Formats: sequence, structure tokens, C-alpha cells
Amino acid sequence: MKKLALSFLTVFLLLPFHGVDAQKRKKSNPSEEEQSISLDAFKLRNVGPAFLSGRIADIITHPNNENVWYVATGSSGVWKTENAGTTWTPIFDTQTSYSTGCITLDPSNPEIVWLGTGENVGGRHVAYGDGVYRSADGGKTWKNMGLKKSEHISEIIVHPDNSNVVWVAAQGPLWTKGGERGLYKTTDGGTTWKRVLGDAEWTGVTDIMIDPRNPSILYAATWDRHRTVAALMGGGPGTGLYRSDDGGEHWTQLTQGLPKSNLGKIGIAISPQNPDVVYAAIELDRTKGAVYRSSNRGASWDKMSNTVSGGTGPHYYQELYASPHEFDRLYLMNVRVLTSGDGGKTFVQLKEEEKHSDNHALVFKKDDPNYLMLGTDAGIYETFDNAENWRYIKNLPLTQFYKVAVNNAEPFYHIFGGTQDNGSAGGPSATDERQGIANKHWYKTLFADGHQSATDPVYNDIIYAETQQGGLYRVDLTTGEPLSIQPKAGMGEPHERFNWDAPILVSPHNPARLYFASYRVWKSENRGDDWEPISGDLTRNEERLTLPIMGRKQSWDNAWDVGAMSNYNTITSLAESPLQEGLLYAGTDDGFIQVSENGGGSWKKIPVTALGLAPRTFVNDIKADLFDANTVYVALDNHKEGDFSPYLFKSTDKGQTWQSISGNIPDRTLVWRMVQDPVKKNLLFAATEFGIYTSLNGGNSWHKLKGAPTISFRDLTIQKRENDLVAASFGRGFFILDDYSALREFTEDNLKKQGKLFSPRPAKWFVPRSNVGNTGADYYFAKNPTYGAVFTYHLADSYQTTQQLRKKKEAELNKKKADIPFPGWDALDAEGEEEPAKVVLSIQDQKGNVINKVSQKAQKGSRRIAWDMTHFNPYAVSDRASRYNRGGALAKPGTYQASLALVQNGKVTPLDGPISFEVKAIRTGVLQGISHEQYNSYLNEITEVYSAITAVRDVLTDSSKIQKSLAKA
Repeated sequence: MKKLALSFLTVFLLLPFHGVDAQKRKKSNPSEEEQSISLDAFKLRNVGPAFLSGRIADIITHPNNENVWYVATGSSGVWKTENAGTTWTPIFDTQTSYSTGCITLDPSNPEIVWLGTGENVGGRHVAYGDGVYRSADGGKTWKNMGLKKSEHISEIIVHPDNSNVVWVAAQGPLWTKGGERGLYKTTDGGTTWKRVLGDAEWTGVTDIMIDPRNPSILYAATWDRHRTVAALMGGGPGTGLYRSDDGGEHWTQLTQGLPKSNLGKIGIAISPQNPDVVYAAIELDRTKGAVYRSSNRGASWDKMSNTVSGGTGPHYYQELYASPHEFDRLYLMNVRVLTSGDGGKTFVQLKEEEKHSDNHALVFKKDDPNYLMLGTDAGIYETFDNAENWRYIKNLPLTQFYKVAVNNAEPFYHIFGGTQDNGSAGGPSATDERQGIANKHWYKTLFADGHQSATDPVYNDIIYAETQQGGLYRVDLTTGEPLSIQPKAGMGEPHERFNWDAPILVSPHNPARLYFASYRVWKSENRGDDWEPISGDLTRNEERLTLPIMGRKQSWDNAWDVGAMSNYNTITSLAESPLQEGLLYAGTDDGFIQVSENGGGSWKKIPVTALGLAPRTFVNDIKADLFDANTVYVALDNHKEGDFSPYLFKSTDKGQTWQSISGNIPDRTLVWRMVQDPVKKNLLFAATEFGIYTSLNGGNSWHKLKGAPTISFRDLTIQKRENDLVAASFGRGFFILDDYSALREFTEDNLKKQGKLFSPRPAKWFVPRSNVGNTGADYYFAKNPTYGAVFTYHLADSYQTTQQLRKKKEAELNKKKADIPFPGWDALDAEGEEEPAKVVLSIQDQKGNVINKVSQKAQKGSRRIAWDMTHFNPYAVSDRASRYNRGGALAKPGTYQASLALVQNGKVTPLDGPISFEVKAIRTGVLQGISHEQYNSYLNEITEVYSAITAVRDVLTDSSKIQKSLAKA
């Protein structure tokens, strides 16, 4: 029997391959690249988890159906549920921003949704947006309505009687002055906008409210604020409270009874029972604060208490809500919600047992005074008994991971990472359960804010995990014990400054050797039991409060938010050459790359200005080349000075000279990390603010991988055994590019072939099981890799049917308004009978017996195809006994061959193969039966027997029918 070719996973990079392996950087036209490159075979797989979720920015419920919720998230777009959280749909994944700050529905038509992008808090980790979006169909489609330079939008109000009138509170850029900041108004549905409050420099608007009785009466809180890498100024002279009585055209500042000093972030609320009563939670000097109440629409104010949001600082909370069910009942968003029943005189902490902290959004039900819904840093919680108990929404995969690490566990390696405000976690890359990867498969490894994790290459159950600002632990996964191994300053030494996300490095030369960094580099030769510093201070070592902020040096009496400032003048990244022991690199948050060629004995300082960048550009990542000791890569980031350009550089002389390799990575796309393939030198991957890019030619040109929404990827690593690229997203958990090894063979010659079948990794042999009981629709599962042996293939040509070709010609004639000839009835009949071209993957055993074939439509480019490790079904297709019409028996582990062929118009054209591949069992059963060879041989024999029996049965059946017909005659 002719052996037909099997197609494995295909990736078609329509790259102009005349420069695939060139190392010199060439400028490319992004639009041409997009048209000429396809990565269809290589799609990222999201593996969760959802048991930690992530930061919620805003929640709105449908006014006519309380089961419909829209959820705006800090770094994962917008999600919608139509069944009160039982199931969810992401509805903003294909837009150009993923960070959102607020969402609202048009009161006149709740199918019209308005969304403000860019987080509405002032944290060190916030992402930026690109303006206001509108959907006219409940979130199915979106249109950007402008204010693209606002970066952070905190509130949107639509006029209750006129859909064309909308007010937008834009906080404006966090990291720099200017942009579009202030209160903007449109009277034409967003076609044009006019700033009616705020200024073009520092004063934005953080909150707005509308009088429910009179839409011409508006309240607004302005806010001056500026964050740098070094510090946060949380207030300024432009901060204040305002009221408008003419729909926002003119404003009066409300000052009577309010403090005269520079104010900070302000949250405002209106009493639903008596809208003349207005409340304000106001941040004062250096994060002190107070709650004020006005009973005359803001004309005068009474101080009620010294209450202010705490924790990481008022910049992160301070939203104020008034209960629709109880007059003078207030809720102040905070680490733990603060609530008052007397208009702000006294506050108590809301009961939040069995609930995460850090609250940002609150929803009431108009007909249920015991109901509250809270959006937190860990997702959404509901209470139906006035905070006595909380229900957690466990199926929103919004986890914000900073870093990622993998071990070598069998049969499925585990992934580890640290999260924003949800500790550190680990879990499997796949399971043997048919449903996939569930929340139950994940586990916490460390508490607090999680940051970088690292794995031990010898012991799969030893990992390193870290809390914010250098809290380093060695964790034994067998016992769960976290042992603190943070290096400490010695007697007489200054405070040890660790970065918020301090770097950990396991030496490629000795698995017991660790490097860790504060403002200096530390080394341990015994997995962290002992440490020694191997450098002095590699940073600028400044007093950060003397640095300019908000345009100039500021008085100590201004609104500094010291508690919100992470350490500055710290080391952010480390690398050691795998080829030259002791060749070390360190990067800092204040603009230096440091190099040591003697294990830290001496260091050479390279300012980032040598790369042509601003002097304090942040060093995100350093990677030593895996093939050349002289080569090093560095990813840099200057977004905290308002510069969102991608910066990725390469040096071939240990940092003396540099060349950019950011190529055609789009503007506004920060580069966070880069990794190099351990087999193919010029195969690179970059984690960026808006996706993952790969380069086949050392950075000359880059191509975006598919399978992920618009999301920020902060880190990458490669699991070498499985050839997997594993990525940490800041908002959707972990992603895996399963077996990307075919990219190594994406050469010009291979992609010119009519068909190319690439060698797969060994297929894991097991019988999928189910360990899940009755779950309901809200149970979260992430997908496993495709079951079976998965192949990548590439076709150089497209294969269109006669009908497709005719319609294409007719379309051209239509454009010219020319006559279209009738093809004739015979031609039309032939079109109807024509089968589309297909590729066929043929699987053979070691003796050359074809044991199964898999086919799919032939398409130009790269694709993947999978054999599910079964034999042919030996039963003939029959109208009797449907139980016989299933798949064949499961093939056994062993060595097999695969070939790829094209079938078109009845003609079979061999394309590639045979190639050899392995099927390996992930476990050994208790009872051992016959050998795999005997089993496969038996199946081949039984197939022949069944074929013979079927032929005889068909003859007997036909004979019986003839006899019955004769008897009736």
C-alpha cells in the first residue's frame, strides 16, 4: 500500500528569507512584513491559573438584568458575563490596549458601552491605555473614540437623557507631564472633545459625579500627581474639588471648610437619598487624610474624621461609595474596606474573612441591601449576607505574573512565577486528565507579592521564590517549607537596597551557586546558606528625594507618598556567560550596565548613554549569548519617563559597542525580556508590552506569535526537554508555545519545498483519565497540549478548487464590469463533485505497515496535524451496530515513521518523509502483558481478518437480498 505523508505542526513565516541568517540589522517595512509572514502553526496556549485571578478596575451591571456584568480589569481587558459569573467572555482582546480603568453603560441604551483605557491607580506596575472606546452592541465590537494621549482614564459619565453628551475624567500620563488630562466633554457622541477642567501640564481629573435629579450639576475632583522610578508625588497645587451647574461648561472650585495645603487623591460620592449631601475622601500631606461632608452641594464642608486609605497609599484606592439603601452609609475602598454609618464620623473595617484584600470597585443591588460585590487585586467577591460570608469567582484567569521559571519534572514539567499581590505559585504545564488543567492542579509556593522564581536544575522539588524588595526564600516543595535566605548587610554597612523585583540567577556552571542582587551583587556557593558580596555599589547611590519630580525639586512638605516608593538605585538584572565562568553582567534601574570578567573581582561600568538612550533608562533584562562568550543582549525600558519605544540591543564585544536589534517591533511596545534558543543561535524570542515576538535572523526582523490576546508579557523561558517556550503574562497567567522546534528548520530551502514535514518531539503515551466529578459550568479548565503525536508541516503553494478559481476570475471581471461567461453545466457538475485538496499524514510502524492516516485541508503556509496514537478502525463502515464505528485500538509505545502526501483530484503526490519519531509511555502499568511489538502485530493481523470477514459478509448479504427478492417474485 502506498504510504501517504503525515503533516506535523506547520509554521509559515512569509518572511523574505534572503536574510534569514544575517546578523546585521536591517530596517524592514512592518506593513510588508505582516503581509509576507505567517506563524499559523505556532499558537500560544493559555494554561491559567484562575485560582488567584487579578486586579479589577471597575464593574458595572446591566440596569435591566442584574445577571449581566461588565468587568474592566487593570491588565486583562474587559470581561462580560450574562449569568452572574457562571461563565465569562473576554470582549476586548483584539484592541490595541489591554489595560482599562473604568466602564459605564449608556442610561438611554444599555447596549452602548463606554470604556476608558489605562489603569486608574498610580502604582509602580500600572499599564497605559490609548483613550476612550465605545461599543454599540454590548461589547461585541469597539471603536476608539479619541483621547489617545490620556494614558489613564478614571471615570466616564453619559448624560441620562442625551447619548451624545459624555464626560470623561482623564488622569493623564502618570510618568510625565502633558498628554490629554483633565475633564473632557463631547456633545456629538465622541466625534470631538473639549477640555472643560484641568490643564495641559500636571492637573488631571480622578473622579466625577452627576446629580441624579439634575444632569447639569456635576462634581469633579482634580489631581496633580507624578511618578518616577525613584519616587511618587501624590498631590499638588492643581488638586481640588469643583462643581458645575451648566453641564460642565463652567466650574466653581469648592474650598470653604477644606484644607489649604496641596491635596492628594480625592474620592467623591453623592447621597442617593438626599443628593444635596456630598462626601469627599481627601488625601492630605504625605498620605494623611480626612473625610468631609457637605449638606449644601459643596458650598461648604465639614470635616468628619481623619480617615484615609492606607496600605500602599491612597493613590491605589480612595474610591468612595454611598449606599443606595441607607442614608449616610459610606464605603471607602482600601486594603480592607472601611465603612461608616454616620456620614464619615466613624469608620470600621468591613468584615472580610476568607477574602483577599486591596479593594477597588463596589457594586450594590438596588433590591437587596445585604448584597455587595467587590473588585479586588485578586478578582471578584460577592456577599449575600452583608459581609458575613463571601463567594469568590474562581473562573476569571486574570493573574498578573512578573516572572516565570520551569523545572524538569516528569511527565509534565511545572511552571513557577511570582504575581502582583497574590504571592508565588506553581503548577503543571499539562495533565493526563481529558478536561485539562484545573485550579486544583495549582498551588501557592510563597506569600505576599510574588516576584522572580528560580528552579534548581538538579532537584525538581527545590525552588527559589521571592517577595517584594528582595525577600528571598528557598522552598522545599516536598515539605512546603520556605526558608529565608536573603543576604543581609553587615555591621556598619548601609541598608541593603533591593529592587521591588530583585534578580535571582542560578549559575549555569554550578547548580549550587546562586547570584542575587541589591545595590551590589551577592554570591552563594551552597544554595543560599551563606552569601558573600562580590561587588560594591553598582548604582548611582543617590538621595532620591533630591531628584526632580513634577518638573522640579520639591519641598519635603509637599505630597510625597513615601510608602508607595520602592527602593531606587538598585540592580534589576543579572547574567553569567554559560561559556566563560565568571563573566558576569548586571543592569540597574538608574541607567548602568556593569560587566565583570573575573567573577566579580572588578567591574566595568557602561552608561546606557553609550547605547544612545536617556541617562536613567531602566535595564529590564540582560542575557549572555549561549554560543559566543563575547556576545550579550540587553532589553531596556524608558516608559517611566514617558518614552514607550522598544529598546533591544546586542553587543559582540562584551558591551564595548552596541547595535539595536529591535528591528520592526512596533512603536509603543516596551521590550521586557529576551531569550535565545539553545540550539539555533539566531532564533530569538522577545516578551513585549503587547505580545511575544520571534526572530529567525538574530533580531533583523521580528514576527508576532498568535494565540494570545492583546496582553503584556513580562518574562520568557525555554523548557529545553520539551522545546517549549513558556511565558509569564501580566494579566492572563502563563502561556506555552508547545514544541517550537520546527522554527529551527525554517530555512529558505525548506520553505521553498512543495511540502516539508518537520520532526516532532516524542509523543507522550497515556490514556486520558477523568478525576473530575460534577462541576457545573463555572469550573475552570485550561487546555492541555493536543493529545498524541503532533507534527508541523509547511506547504509552499496554495491549492484552490476549480470553483474557487472561477469565482476569483469572475470577481476580477466584476470589478471591470465585464461580461462573465457561463461555464457550462458539465463544468458546474464537475465543480460540485470536486474534492478540495488535502494533505495526508501516514503513520507506519517499524516494519513499514501503515497503521493509520490523518488528513486535513491543504493550505499554503504552516500548519499542525496530530495523530491520536490509534490504529485504523478494523470494522467496515456499516449501518449495523454503531458501536463498531469508533476509532481503532490504541497503538503502543515505540518507534514509528510518518510521511506527508498531497491528494488532489484523485492524484497522490508524496511530499516528505518518512521521518522517525518516538511514542513514549509516561508511566508503567502494574501488570505487564505482551510486548508492544506483539500487540501491534496482532492488531495488524486482526485487521486483515476483519477485512476478510466483512467481504464475506457483504457477499452473503447481497445473496440473501437476491433470494428474498426471488421469493417475493
